[in-house]
Amino acid sequence: MLTSQVSVSIEMPPQAVEHTNFNSPAIALFHCYDVIEDFASTLGMSVEQYCTEFSCNYMFGYANALKTVGVRTVIFYISATVSKPTTYINTATGVPIRVLPVPKVYKLHRLVRSNRRAMLQVEGEFSSNSQQSSTSLSLLSSLKRIINSTGTYLSTPLRLLAKEMRQANCQALLCQSYEYARFDACVLMGKFAKIPVFAVFQGGATETWSALEKLIRPGSMNGCSGLIIPPRQERERVCQQYQLPKQKVAQIFNPLDVEVWQAVDRQQARYELNIPPTAKVVVSHGRIEIYNKGLDVLLTAWQRICRDRPGQDLRLLLLGTGSDADEFQRRIQEMNLHNIMWRNEFVNDRTVIQQYLSAADVYTMASRSEGFPIAPTEAMACGLPVVAANASGISDILEPGEVAGGIVVPCGDAEALAQNLGRLLDDDSLRQTMGQRARHRIQQAFAPEVIGQQLKQFLLQHSG
Repeated sequence: MLTSQVSVSIEMPPQAVEHTNFNSPAIALFHCYDVIEDFASTLGMSVEQYCTEFSCNYMFGYANALKTVGVRTVIFYISATVSKPTTYINTATGVPIRVLPVPKVYKLHRLVRSNRRAMLQVEGEFSSNSQQSSTSLSLLSSLKRIINSTGTYLSTPLRLLAKEMRQANCQALLCQSYEYARFDACVLMGKFAKIPVFAVFQGGATETWSALEKLIRPGSMNGCSGLIIPPRQERERVCQQYQLPKQKVAQIFNPLDVEVWQAVDRQQARYELNIPPTAKVVVSHGRIEIYNKGLDVLLTAWQRICRDRPGQDLRLLLLGTGSDADEFQRRIQEMNLHNIMWRNEFVNDRTVIQQYLSAADVYTMASRSEGFPIAPTEAMACGLPVVAANASGISDILEPGEVAGGIVVPCGDAEALAQNLGRLLDDDSLRQTMGQRARHRIQQAFAPEVIGQQLKQFLLQHSG
């Protein structure tokens, strides 16, 4: 994850792409949202700002990794606000981002779907009748899912996408997730355009699929060229459910630039955050979603840690915001926890994240649900030992256990989390040793040149 404080956009007409050197092969990376405005708006960004300023997702990590082995990348987004293909250059990474307009039929669909008042009124009428509410609401929910997934299918300009990929000499397409309808559409495009289509696991829930997706998805999973799935449990599930050969599924981690992600001066970081040199500090960063991120478990564990160490200067650093921010603040106040330092905002600045990580002694993640989390790898790259709940991907990141610089505890187990965090807080030598191991683990298994070679071999194997 890279960040820049400079914002520059470069808009070019489609023919301007011809001036770029496309002799070398490229990989196209494609987001899963209907239109990029759906995500950019949650960050308070315009499409232009999002494309030029935001680089906090896995795609830029992939782009950097592939660059180390001589493979170009082009990121594709779909937008409801551009009228023609438009190119932006991400200022932090230099990666070209090609924004394509949605088909006209999708705009009509979006207009219909945006009339939430009528849908909510119908839903309220169903809810008021207790005899029919359960069945009716279930049917209404299924209908809404079908409408939403139909929109995703309609939002993908398949012919235009294939044309743009050929112009950019893209040899393969990597979709953000196989849990979305866009993946199905891209597999169909790939069959007609003879373009290998892959997908990467970034988390998702199959229970949100519509009946339409459940019908189409098995064919897409078998029809794609390959899947990148870091967590072992998810690989096993997918291979078993869809009867896929093991060679079609690769374990490739999300890359992390170990030259960029490393600790800054600890004393200076603590001084700037007003943390005493002798304090024992635990840190965590990410979205504030109480259940998914296990923040209720973290608060309970922290309460026990403080209770068992009276008189010690203990600090819990939290960085991030989210949909449960107000409720989370209420719980902190109810539990009378005064030694929590929470920066309640979305942070897109890597240097700020590094400052918080560098000021800490131990990193923790209490999540119940993850795809393949990046946050603990950032902490490990900064030399922090990790205590994390066994959500998806954690056991893979910390596969060798304490040798890899981390401790895995059961999800939802506040006592185990408190015990192991306390163990590290109480043992300076163990903390230092495990922090060094954590940094080494990232260097060996997550460095861009390591991941880049794996991606190149897997994604370009069908391109000749």
